[in-house]
Amino acid sequence: MAMLELNNVHAFYGNIHALKGISIEVNEGEIVTLIGANGAGKSTTLKTISGLLKPRTGSITFEGEDLTIFPAHDIVYKGIALVPEGRGVFAKLTVIENLDMGAFSRTDREGIAADLDRVMTLFPRLEERRKQIAGTLSGGEQQMLATARALMAHPRLLLMDEPSMGLAPVLVESVFETIQEINQEGTTVLLVEQNAHMALQVADRGYVLQTGEIVLKDTAKGLRDNEEVQKAYLGME
Repeated sequence: MAMLELNNVHAFYGNIHALKGISIEVNEGEIVTLIGANGAGKSTTLKTISGLLKPRTGSITFEGEDLTIFPAHDIVYKGIALVPEGRGVFAKLTVIENLDMGAFSRTDREGIAADLDRVMTLFPRLEERRKQIAGTLSGGEQQMLATARALMAHPRLLLMDEPSMGLAPVLVESVFETIQEINQEGTTVLLVEQNAHMALQVADRGYVLQTGEIVLKDTAKGLRDNEEVQKAYLGME
């Protein structure tokens, strides 16, 4: 059984049919990426998994349990955390207060302290700025904080929505190195990313979305070698 399974999921924004029968699976320990153009349904897929958007039909199961019956905050308790597009830090709170908010679902003080040490080791810049107001951080630092805050929930599955968006090229490589490190430490990752080249470098498998439908799925290497993917998403002729 896959850790996460979406089966024939349809989701709507009002009358707009955003997801048209999406079926994907993510196995424990993997990095799986969703690639596609803007408006393809990538972010909507993550919002639907995390409970921010309810599917109209279809099933979503996590470790065999139906997620669609739970509100978003309960899905965090189940072991899924979302790093949202645009970072979404609490701009008026300090770095450390943001990290505390990430652990809202937990009561294990020793575990929280251990995870705080972990994220400060993973992101030493945050340690340097622990008392700084989050809204005054650079874009790269806010991305670090958004990721660290999600990790404070101690998720088994991390959903990452466009983590390299808006970052200087020099920081993009660092973001993907961090994703690999998080995965190597035992967290399964479902990654939505416009930078298909980098996403397919770190992922095990991937799905290509077009206008709310999956049109291709393969290993990351298979997608990198696919001529259609090369032309449409990797800038290769």
